[in-house]
Formats: sequence, structure tokens, C-alpha cells
Amino acid sequence: MAEATSVPKPGMTAVPVPLPVPETAENLRPTRAPRPPRPNYRHIHRFPLPVNVHHVPSVIPHNPLSLISVALSYLTFLISPPHQETYTAYFDSATSSVHVTDEKTIRALWEMGFFGKGSLSRSEPNWLEQEKKRRGLMGGNTVEEATRKRRAERRQLKLERARHERLAVEERLKAEAAARETGSVDGLSVDGAAEAATISVEKFSVKKAMEAKYHERRQQAIQNKNTAGSTDPSPTIDGSSGQLSPVVEKKDVVAASTIATQALDEELNLDTLENKEHLQLSTEETFFLVYALGALQVVDRHNNVAIPTSSLFSLLRHHSYYPPRPDSSQLEVDDPFMISYVVYHHFRSLGWVVRSGVKFGTDYLLYNRGPVFSHAEFAVIIIPSYSDPYWSQTQERKEYAANKQARSWWWLHCVNRVQAQVKKSLVVCYVDVPAPVQTSADIGAEIGHYRVREFLLRRWVPNRTRD
Repeated sequence: MAEATSVPKPGMTAVPVPLPVPETAENLRPTRAPRPPRPNYRHIHRFPLPVNVHHVPSVIPHNPLSLISVALSYLTFLISPPHQETYTAYFDSATSSVHVTDEKTIRALWEMGFFGKGSLSRSEPNWLEQEKKRRGLMGGNTVEEATRKRRAERRQLKLERARHERLAVEERLKAEAAARETGSVDGLSVDGAAEAATISVEKFSVKKAMEAKYHERRQQAIQNKNTAGSTDPSPTIDGSSGQLSPVVEKKDVVAASTIATQALDEELNLDTLENKEHLQLSTEETFFLVYALGALQVVDRHNNVAIPTSSLFSLLRHHSYYPPRPDSSQLEVDDPFMISYVVYHHFRSLGWVVRSGVKFGTDYLLYNRGPVFSHAEFAVIIIPSYSDPYWSQTQERKEYAANKQARSWWWLHCVNRVQAQVKKSLVVCYVDVPAPVQTSADIGAEIGHYRVREFLLRRWVPNRTRD
């Protein structure tokens, strides 16, 4: 707000006098409601993995007192070791997937490592909270509703802009037609008249459309208020048309909507809203939680018996094909589960949060801390590599290896272009497939035969890479 000061007289103090502010579009613009505070993700996701770790202080060589703190830490560990909670999941052989139905387990696996995906949500399993917001049981709107509302407003603004552009074209055509008939319009040539008509039509923009829409709603609200204050609330009939007045029609609409809302509430039974969502775990996430962390046990849904780790390893490998192969069939060294799990285990061991990259046409997405903190920085493509001499001994093996690892240049160009558009760096992971050996009970030794080689690809942009 602008302020004006008068020249003070001797013995007087200058007092700022506010000047009247004209009503402009900026002043009449509606104020947005404050956004609700974001959750404290640093506290919610303070544990990177669902594992209880006992903290051991560091040893400082030049400080002998640090040895006392280390000794006390080990003594505390021996007296009361940390309790490792084991969660439970269910394996469904019909869909070859792993499900988690316990709400406590769902929150624990998501908050500590971002494992799994909600069956009714986009990523985080928050369907119950979103459903309560949608039905009005909680304050605020859902993300989906906000997105839908924003898209509807944009669609209306685009239609309004198209209408204004069409009117501008019509005005220009009328001016050109009138100029051609008379030869000139007020002393202007045909081109001058068309140019004047074009300048007279103000260019339409989204910002101006929002301001015009707000002014239109404001004027309509003022008219409705004046009409409501001067109109008799008793039912009246319009003599010219024989219909009820707009006030009566508005009351009928409100009453009908109230009855419909009450009927809908009775039908939905909002007091007994159940959570129908479960957590879906990929096979790689499941085996990493079972084998690498020991924080999960998988139970067969039919007999409700825990599956041993060795049996689960073989089961997931057989179910990595479609349709699943029988348990009696021999395992292959390059089955889809083995190739993908080696890469998943590799990046998870390095501290990355690994998520599925199917929406960007890749195998995995790598997050530095998690999807709630930032977008994925890298996208991973997995390609099996048959560099072992075993795969080049016979012509049949050479053809098999060539078919498995063959990728076209056009495929690589398309994938790289997509990642460049979403601002992600493409990482090509070559998994060296070893020679077939006899299956052993040591899962770690079997996984150790594989090697992962990483290559970073970036799309060359001349404007960004020139000196």
C-alpha cells in the first residue's frame, strides 16, 4: 500500500497517510487458502531398513576414554540385545505375487526402506486416508481430487481461450471483408484495417482468463445476494411462463441434494469404513527382506506354513516365467528372477532405494533417500552378458547368447530419449552370467558367481556441451 507524508510544521511529527488504492485485477485476485503442513518425513523415514541395529561408538586413538564408551556399548548389547521383529507376508501361487495384509507390517515396510506398493494407491499405501478425505471424514482434499480439479480448470480456460481466439479471427475477417468492399475503412488500407482489428482484440492468456472468471463469479454473487434480499421467500409462480420462481427451484435443488447425501451416507455406512488395501511386494523385494535382512517370513496362503529360504529361492525362480514352470524342472542360470535380483541386491547393498521403473520403460529406479524426498536420479536397464568362455564353445550356445543379449540401436535411442525427457540418467547394467553348475544349498555362493558391470549413458545435447 502506498503512503504519503505531509511536510511537518515546527513542533509537529509527520504521520504517514495511506492513499486510496484503486481496485485492480491484482487487488481483487482471490487469496488462496494456506496449504496444510507437510508430514515430517525425516522423522517418519529415519530408519533406512527394517532392521534394529545396535549403535557402537567410534574409537578415538588419542582419547583413551573412548575405549570405555565402546566397552559399555558392548556390555549393553550383551545384557539387552536389540529385538529383531520378523514380519509376515503371504505368497499367492495363482498370481505369483507376495502380499502383506497386516497394517502394522505395511507401515513398517514402507516407512523403513520404501518396500512394496499399495494395491489401491499410486505408491504409498494410503488408500484409507484418501478415502476418508474423499468422503468428508477428514479435513482437506485428496491428491487425486486436486489433480482432477486443476485439470478441469485448465480445460475450461483452454476452451475460453479458444473462444476468444475464434472471436478475434472473426473480427479480423469482418474487417478485411469490409475493407475489400469499400476499398478502405476510414482512410486505412485493407492491411491497415486488418491490423487495427487485430490490435483491438486483446490477446487472451490463462492469467487473464482466471481474473475474468473471478470477476464474473464476484458479480454473479453480488447479484444473487441482492436478488435474495429483495425477493419474497414465499413460493411464487411466474405468470408469463407458469413455472416456479428461481428461488423456489433453488430450494428444491438444495433439498434434493440433502436427501441424496443422507441416502448416500446411509448406503456407505461411514462409521464402519474398512481398509481394503494391502501391500504388494515384488519377488526381488521379498527375497531381499527374507535372505539379506532376515526381517520377513513368507507363508503359503493355502496351508499357512512358513516357507524356508532355500525353498522360497527355488519357488521364486520357477515363478519368474510365465506361465510358471513346475517345481520338478531344472533351474537355469539366466532365469529372469536371478538376473534381476542380482542387480537389486547390488544397489540395495550400496545404500540406494530401488523401486520399479516400469512407468519409464526401465527395470529399476534409483532414489538417493526415497520417493518422498526427491525424484529418482538414475534409471536402470538390465542386460544379461554371456562373456564366460562356456557360452562360446559351441555354435548353439553362441546363438542362444546372441538372442538373449541382442538389443537394437533404435531401442536404446528410445529408452535414452525418454530418460532425458524425465531428467534421469540411464544406467545400463550388464550381468555376467556364469557357466551352469550344480545347484548348491549355499545361496550366497550361487549369487556370488554373478558380476554386475555398470555403464552410464547420457544424451548428447549440443547446446549444453559446447564450450
